[in-house]
Amino acid sequence: MVTEIAQIEVRPDTEEEFERAVARAVPLFTGAEGCRGIQLHRSAEYPRRYRLMVLWDTVEHHTVTFRGSESFRRWRDLAGPYFAAPPQVEHVYSVLAQ
Repeated sequence: MVTEIAQIEVRPDTEEEFERAVARAVPLFTGAEGCRGIQLHRSAEYPRRYRLMVLWDTVEHHTVTFRGSESFRRWRDLAGPYFAAPPQVEHVYSVLAQ
């Protein structure tokens, strides 16, 4: 399993709208092939900064299957208007969990 971590900065005064957009987009992720869950975290120090964390079976389930889907286009339509800059995305594997 791999975790996609997308750091997202939103435009000023759009935090609540962005959070609602992500909540509406949850089924787009959870219904996608290879998706095992989604979380959204907001920074305490930088309240316009979020980290979207999506669990995928493989990197390709995110980068190929999901990104090539209508669900991805719908996700960007919902959340994209709130982005202050393009999200910074990386994929990580757990090496230690307790």
